[in-house]
Parts: sequence; structure tokens; C-alpha cells
Amino acid sequence: MNDDPTLGQVTARVMCKTRPVAQLPILQFVARPGILDLGWGHPRPELLPVAEWRAATAAMLDTVGWPALTYGYAAGPGPLVEWLAARNGTDPAGIFVTAGASQALTLLCQLLTEPGDTVLVDTPTYHLALRIFRDHGLRLATPRDLSGAGVAKFLYTVPTFGNPTGRSLSADARISLVRAAQRSGVPVVEDDTYRELVYDGTAPPSLWELSGGDGVIRVGSFAKTVGPGLRLGWIDAGSELVRRLVGLGYVDSGGGVNHATAFTMATFAASGEYERHLARLRAAYREQRDALAGQLGVPGPAGGWFLWLRLPAGRTGSALLPVAEAHGVSFVEGSRFTVDGSGDDHIRLSFSMLPPAELAEAARRLQSALAAD
Repeated sequence: MNDDPTLGQVTARVMCKTRPVAQLPILQFVARPGILDLGWGHPRPELLPVAEWRAATAAMLDTVGWPALTYGYAAGPGPLVEWLAARNGTDPAGIFVTAGASQALTLLCQLLTEPGDTVLVDTPTYHLALRIFRDHGLRLATPRDLSGAGVAKFLYTVPTFGNPTGRSLSADARISLVRAAQRSGVPVVEDDTYRELVYDGTAPPSLWELSGGDGVIRVGSFAKTVGPGLRLGWIDAGSELVRRLVGLGYVDSGGGVNHATAFTMATFAASGEYERHLARLRAAYREQRDALAGQLGVPGPAGGWFLWLRLPAGRTGSALLPVAEAHGVSFVEGSRFTVDGSGDDHIRLSFSMLPPAELAEAARRLQSALAAD
């Protein structure tokens, strides 16, 4: 269990000799007193494998020694690349280790696009991916807009337990999308970060698997399964794209990305601790999903972290939010997940960060807000 203070109260103490001179925040999330916040797609602190990661780090340093702390191989250390290749059924030459999925998207924008280019995105889709694409000066369009969008550089999708909907593409839709990518020459960038968080049945095959690597680039991450603070993920791509990634000046200058953490992840995985942790995680998140969805009386997704809740006719997330917060609960408005600002008839609720009892209470507060508004 995590005995640390409440998330929003944690600060880093900057020391001058033995006297504290400042307290600086260390976390992205800031708790607000009285608010049960369903807006954050963050892990529940008690589920982060602090003791297990500490043991893996010590074991890695005992085994690997100084090579873990020097400049690394640009595509990522061999032990992690080999484990990823074996687990995902891919060619090690087509794997590039990244500092998480967000950096992977930034790297792909850098290599595949120029400012003013068009990329296609689902609607709704991961809202921070939209920000990353806009940071690169890209024009965003939905697939149905393709006729007026010119030549797209790629299509971005979260097809498995997607953010924000929690839904997965059907088998037929997956095959159709892969074939369209191969036929058109417009690659699909598959954000596959929620694949391991499956609670009912098994996860559907990835687009990467269905494509045999032809027309699909897959982005993976350990943020949801181990911890986002690792800043560790990977890209599955053809060896030519990996060659281009390896050739980037800052990758060469730095000796790869997150070298020591990648070594520890390889040790964590090889020991079997990753699988044991994943089993605990699935059980806990399943219980949390059921607490929130059950109280709301809606079906829970088969995997991932999110409920995509349609509001009653005529209601909007933007109007509901201040009322909900007055009742002690918060969420993210659906309009944040679309290119054109539509989607305000939905809200996204995350069940990842709070324990079951608090999720059930958050749902009751949301129901009260809906009844009062």
C-alpha cells in the first residue's frame, strides 16, 4: 500500500544545506478538497508497483552494472527490445524504444509530416493527441472529410479500449481499415496503449498484427500497465522507419531514449513480475469499473479506463460541469475529444484513479447533479 500523503498535497522540498527554502509541486494531478474527480486518466496510487520496481532496479544494477548508466544503443537496449519482440510477435529490427506514447506521436509527426499537412483522426479521440498534432502545425480532419482534405499523411486511431469511449473496433472494421491503409498508402498510426487492460474475455487482434506490419505503425506504452512516471514506451514499425528514428540527432546524441529505465523494465518483465502485477491490476480495475458503471446503471467497457456517458436529451457537458462540481464530482466534457468541438452531449468518466467506494459515491453525486440541473 502507498502510505504517502494525498496526491494533491505532495510537494518536493528544495533544500539549502539543512533548511527548506521552497516547496515545489511534483505531480500533474492536484486534488481539490471536496471533489471526487473522474476527469483524470491516472493510475490509482496504491496500484503502482513501488516495491517491485525498487527490487527490479536493484537486480538490474547488480546484473547489468555500469552499462545501464552510460550512453545506450539508439533503438533501445537489447533485452527490452527482445522481450517486446517476443511478446508482440514482431521483428526486433522494427522496434524503437520511446519516452512514452506521447513522445512516440511527436517523433512520428517529426518524421512523417510538415506543418500544414493533414492527418486524419477518429472522432471522438484522445484529446491530448489532438494537441500534439496541432503543436506540429497539422490540419486535423475526420476520415469522412477525406474528400476535401487532400492527401493525408496518416490516420490516428485508438482501436482497442479507446480513449475516451472505452470501445473497440469490430473485427470487420479492423480488416477494412487495414486494407484501406494498404490500398491508399496512408498509414494508420495505432495507439495501442490500453491493450493489456482487458477485463472481459480477450483483447481483439491489433491492427499491426492483422496488417503484418504493412500500412500500420503501432505505438505502445507502459504508462497504463506499470507507471506513467517511467516515461517508457515503444514504436512497432518497419526497419526503415526505425533507421530514420535512430538517425535523429538528439537520439544519437543521447544514446537512445530512457536507457536505464528500459533496462529495469527488461528485468521487471524477465522476472515474471510484470505478469503478476498485470493480473493484480486487471482485478483491481475490473472492480473499479464495476463500482462506477454499476452505480450509474450503464454497461462497463471490456477494457481500458473510461466510460463514455451520453447525457439525457438537451443536456450538455459544459452546462453540467459547474453543477456537478458544486455537488462534489468532476469529469471531462465530451467536446474536448473532437476536432470541431461537437460531442458536448457526452462526458468522459475515468474509473482508474479512485477506489471502488469513492467511485460509487462519485456516481451518486453525478446522479444528484443530473437531477438538480
